[in-house]
Formats: sequence, C-alpha cells, structure tokens
Amino acid sequence: MDKKKGLIIDRQAQMIGVYVFDNRKTYRGIPRGKIKKKTKIYAGDYVYGEIVDSETFVIEEIQERKNVLIRPPIANVDVVIIVETLREPDFNNFFLDNLLVVYERVNVEPVIVFNKIDLLSEEEKKQLKMWTDIYKNAGYQVLWVSAKYDEGVEKLKEFVKGQICILAGPSGVGKSSILSKLTGVNLKIGEISEKLGRGKHTTTGVKLIPFGENSFIGDAPGFSRVNALEFVRKDEIKNYFREFLNYRCKYPDCTHTKEPGCKVKEAVKNGEVSCFRYKSYLKMIKAYIEDLKQLCPED
Repeated sequence: MDKKKGLIIDRQAQMIGVYVFDNRKTYRGIPRGKIKKKTKIYAGDYVYGEIVDSETFVIEEIQERKNVLIRPPIANVDVVIIVETLREPDFNNFFLDNLLVVYERVNVEPVIVFNKIDLLSEEEKKQLKMWTDIYKNAGYQVLWVSAKYDEGVEKLKEFVKGQICILAGPSGVGKSSILSKLTGVNLKIGEISEKLGRGKHTTTGVKLIPFGENSFIGDAPGFSRVNALEFVRKDEIKNYFREFLNYRCKYPDCTHTKEPGCKVKEAVKNGEVSCFRYKSYLKMIKAYIEDLKQLCPED
C-alpha cells in the first residue's frame, strides 16, 4: 500500500492529529516503532504513513524539518504574519524590528500586516504610508487590512496560500479577528491559548487550523516585549537587517558603527537606508555613535 502524506496539525500531550492531504481528513496519529521511541513530534511536521481505519493514521516517517520555532513549538513554518496597528495600540517600530530579526534568524518569511486601517484619519494614513514605504524598501511585503470590514483579507489569504503560517505581533492588534476572517473559525486567540494550557509549566499544546487550499495557520502568544539579543548573537544582528546586505563595506566584519569606509552608514546618510531602521539596529546592539545627528538630522 502506498504511503500517504500528512501534516501534524494538533499536538497536545499524547494526542496527535494528522491532516491527510489526499482526502483532507484529520486522523488520530499513532507513531510506529523507532519514531515512537526516538523522535519528538511537532505540529507542522510532514509525515508519511498509513490509514488503518476511519479514525487512525499510523506515522511511519517524519520528513526532515526546515525549521522549528520555540514559541509556539511549530515546525516547517513558511510565513509569519506579523500584525501591527498604527494606533490602538500605537505602532512601535523598534518592537517590529526585533521581531523581524528573530524570524529572519529561523528562516521564516515575514509579512507585515497593518490592521485596523478603518480607524485612521487621512493624516494617519500618510504616516502609515511612510512606514509602509520604509519596510517595503527594506525588502518586506506589507499589506493593509481592516479585519472588521474584510478589507485586504482575500489578498492576505492568497499570499499565504498553500503554506504553514503563524500569526504574531503585540497584544491588542486584532490577531484573533484576522484568524477568524482567514479560517472562518470564530475562536479567539486567547481562547486557543487557554484551551491549550499555554503559560503553565507543563507541555503546551499547539494547533494548526486548515483553511483555503492546503493552507494552515497557528497562533503565537501576544508579545508585550521582544529582545532579539535573546535569540541572536550581538555580532550577527547586522546579518538580519535585509537592506544592510545590499552594501559591501571596506571591512568584512564592519559593525556599521565607527569603522571607516562603512557603506551602510553612507547609505543612511544618502537616505537609501531608513534612519528609523538604523536607529533600531544601534539600539539592539546597544551602540552609540557620535555622528548620528549628522546621519539622521531630521529624525
């Protein structure tokens, strides 16, 4: 019998839920032999095995993972939808820049989604366009969404089609509303976390919700703070600012702070690299440079 391909979409204690692509049904997964003894199984694992009855899938093989996130513990994440708002809550670009570094580090493609655009005045929309241009110029996909009025939701759904994605971002930005709009499942992120026992000192459960055409979405807890240095070495932070990689400095180990012949600083001075992004970088690595006002006189 041919092995069937599945995806672990539910992982809670001893419970394993396997979504089988052939028939789009979910089965209780039972690991076989050496997998049961030796292999940790994550939500997001692609597996091969056999359907043995109407409720049971025997897991015989786990495909090699391309990544594993720690919070939440999900493997093979393709896209992280980082939800932000310009207000309610107010936008914090340093917070976003830290998140971007962390997800770049684990090889997950970020897409930045600004939600609640229906709340914005015309002046605020100009400000949002400024931030959008900054992140697009840095190399990121940026979408505007009003989950309340379904604006931009279909475009987002198309962007994550056929992929495993998670929602992340600060508390209060409307991740639960976007989750509901994408999946049709009217379950708040907080309810998912509560049901799975997240926050306790026990093994936490993780669930991926199927939607669209072989697309799957999970939730990350709302962050009140994030520090890239907890995940990335200080001397490696520069490697995860995408726009910095477009420039070749005089010295290969240039920190983009005080070295002569630094092309990144030159790009900041010329307006090619955003002062806001550069300041985030300096703040992350806890660096002070005397000529910052010359580089960014208007900020």
